Amino acid sequence: MDEREDFDIYVVTTPGLESALCAEMTAAGFTDPQPGKGGVSARGGWTEVWRANLELRGATRVLVRIGSFRALHLAQLDKRARRFRWADFLRPDVPVKVEASCTKSRIYHAGAAAERITRALSEELGAPIADDAEIVIKARIDDDLCTFSIDTSGESLHKRGHKEAVNKAPMRETMAALFLHQCGYDGHEPVVDPMCGSGTFVIEAAEIAAGLKPGRSRSFAFEKLAGFDATAWDALKASLALTPPTVRFHGSDRDAGAVKMSQDNAARAGVADWTDFRRQAISDLTPPDGPPGLVIVNPPYGGRIGDTKQLYALYGSLGKVLRERFHGWRVGIITNEPALAKVTDLSFLPTGAPVLHGGIKVILYRTAPLA
Repeated sequence: MDEREDFDIYVVTTPGLESALCAEMTAAGFTDPQPGKGGVSARGGWTEVWRANLELRGATRVLVRIGSFRALHLAQLDKRARRFRWADFLRPDVPVKVEASCTKSRIYHAGAAAERITRALSEELGAPIADDAEIVIKARIDDDLCTFSIDTSGESLHKRGHKEAVNKAPMRETMAALFLHQCGYDGHEPVVDPMCGSGTFVIEAAEIAAGLKPGRSRSFAFEKLAGFDATAWDALKASLALTPPTVRFHGSDRDAGAVKMSQDNAARAGVADWTDFRRQAISDLTPPDGPPGLVIVNPPYGGRIGDTKQLYALYGSLGKVLRERFHGWRVGIITNEPALAKVTDLSFLPTGAPVLHGGIKVILYRTAPLA
């Protein structure tokens, strides 16, 4: 790996959250991030690629563009793929697989394209080919231009390595982090989730407050690339500082199993000292001692859990409790039904783009501090 080489980096995120990820990348000091469809582009060397995987809470995966050429037919694709500088990036002893897509190109069969590139890579580099390989080459043929990118992440980045137990219809950590960001959360205020499920919002909030990087406990595909500098990578991880939060983070749920699940997940994440989870009905919810902060909740909604008509009472009760007891607190509610949000009788700020969650388009409804 040449630390001086700059690449086009594409950080993938959940559709609808591109602007939120762009804001996170700007705050983290990435060079000129630009939102696109399904992700954010930036420029940088390998250290920035490592940092994107390690530090970005809203990233799903990090792709690095390693080269491109024009190809008008499969024979030309085969010839030019054989001359590509694979050895600069890939090790001959590490399994690899190729995924291809074709758009508006004379090469229109993605399967045939992937087969030619795979054969060229295997015969020229000697690397084993495997369907379950952690190293994935993504070949995109768009308007006869073939572009190669490496998925440097491996497993999806929402898999932090801490959450072994999940409840029904869990919120992914990457989405939770960006919803927190969109609610204005910066780690300096308490957070309450009264339907905490497996504790995702509460744990993410505590990690942000403590300065714990999301990728600290897992490995990444880039560690198996050619020329990977393990010493520099260890130095980057060692530079991360822990700052014990000055506030606490609270989750509750009417399901005792969810509460135990959240406690276990918080312990694995190393934030148990700053989080509280309890079994509690919405009607018993009260604000914790201390300054106001953020209430954020991903309640049941039609198509995810339960029948919409049966949920009106739940949302109405939630809204009543928040309006009467949480003065000065901001609220964020994620749901796919505008009518369910409306029944809370909370005054919401203008909404952003819908976000795909488990195949359902959801919207974050936010309030200003409650009067």
